[in-house]
This record gives sequence, C-alpha cells and structure tokens, in this order.
Amino acid sequence: MSHLEVSGLGVRYGAVHALHDVTLDVERGACVALLGANGAGKTTLLRAVGGLLAYHGGAVVSGGIRFEDRATGRADASALVARGIGQALEGRRVFAELTVAENLRIGAFAACGTRSRHAVRDELLELFPILRERLDQRAGLLSGGQQQMLAIARAIMAQPRLLLLDEPSLGLAPIVVAEIADALRRITAGGTSILLADQNTALALRATDYAYLLESGHVRTQGPTEQLVLDDTLRASYLGTSRGHEQVAQEMTA
Repeated sequence: MSHLEVSGLGVRYGAVHALHDVTLDVERGACVALLGANGAGKTTLLRAVGGLLAYHGGAVVSGGIRFEDRATGRADASALVARGIGQALEGRRVFAELTVAENLRIGAFAACGTRSRHAVRDELLELFPILRERLDQRAGLLSGGQQQMLAIARAIMAQPRLLLLDEPSLGLAPIVVAEIADALRRITAGGTSILLADQNTALALRATDYAYLLESGHVRTQGPTEQLVLDDTLRASYLGTSRGHEQVAQEMTA
C-alpha cells in the first residue's frame, strides 16, 4: 500500500485551474521527484498535500489525497504535521534572528514521533555536521546552502514520516546540491518518505529513483528518474534545458 496516494486531483486558484486530474503514489521510504518547468504545478501539488492551499487562495475541486490510508480532507498544515507530514518550503525560511539550535528546537515543537528531541537532533547534526559547528550562530548569517540544510533539519525535528521539499537546490552550488542529495538518500534509508519538487536534474538523479513530469498542471509522464531526465526530447521540451545526454549523465556521478 502506498504511503501517499493522490488520485485525480484538481486544484483551482479562483478561475485558474492549476492542477488537472493529477494521480501519483509515494511508497514508504521512497524519494520521488516532481519535475517540470516553472508554472507546471509542482508547488501547487505540494501545497495541496501539505495543507497550505487555503493560505494561497487555492482549493481542491476534484479528486483526493490519502496519507497512510487516511484521507487528509481539509486539514491544514499544522494538523498534517501532527499526522506525520513535514515540509521545507521554497526559499528556506529559517528564523534569521534565532540561532541554529533555536531553529531546531522550534522544529521539534510539534513532533509526532516518540523519539527524544535530543536523539533526533544528534542524528541530524551527524547528517549535516556543519550545523554542529554553527549551533550558536544566528541562522541569518549562514550561507545559502547551510540555511537549506537547516530548513531540512528543522522539518525532520518534527519526526515526519513524509517530507515535502520545494526547490531545495535553488541558488546552491553543485557541491552543496550533491551534499543535500546524499543527505536525502540517508533520510529515506531511515524510513522517511520524500516528495521533492525541483528543476535541478542533478539533484533528482542523485536523490530519487522515480519521477513524475508535470506540464501545465497535468502529469505528462512518469517513470524511473534516470529514464525521464536522460530523454533528450522530454528534457528539452519540459525541463527547459538543452544540455546533452553526456553532460546530464555526468551529473549522476558528480
């Protein structure tokens, strides 16, 4: 049985139909990519799953979402965090005036798991060792990559069973993207499922095994991430890149 099931989902922002009959599954412990150009519907889909649509003037108009075989209904983000769905939004959004340690404590405020906050934090500091060195530093003084690591770690402090990530590689250097991709692999190995929306093919190739390609609010195609990303026609038409097959393939081992 799938960990997350989205069935025939339709979403509107007023008169704008943003998603049309979207269906996807995320298995337990899987990391699944949402690929597509800007405006394809990736963020809208994450908002729907994470209970944030209403805050952006959107609404589900058809279909449904089930998490761990329970309909999410009209639950908002705070209720879904309590049920095991965490998220790190686009733009990192750390609390800039608070320290790294304080940001992590805030993440644990609504923890839905049974493990101690200190045990979870210790594991995250092993996953992102740079954060251990910066525990007493204000988050606003971190680099962009360090802030992204903190945003992911803060979300994991709530002990989610499903993590939603929106454009975690945005504006980051390739070496940092590779570090984050490897961390995501380790997070899923620990049993947390991930649904990742990103335009960075290197991150998708390194962190995920399966992907859905969105175009204008529809699922254009789906399949193994490598198959989708290395398809020259799909990449040029829907991912907005003209890089050659060999260059993209090299990203898989970068």
